[in-house]
Amino acid sequence: MSSTLYALLIASAAIAVALLAVFDIIPATVAQYVPLAVVPFVVARRGACTLRRTARGA
Repeated sequence: MSSTLYALLIASAAIAVALLAVFDIIPATVAQYVPLAVVPFVVARRGACTLRRTARGA
């Protein structure tokens, strides 16, 4: 998956959660944590992440 497609996928998921919060399908407090929930997916995507490199002992 290309980086552009991956970014669009994450952005559309965040927009979908925001719309669900606007229409009171999910609470707004849950929608506030979506950016924090997306961080592991962004970090896992980067191959040169320092945290992952030191965790493996390399």
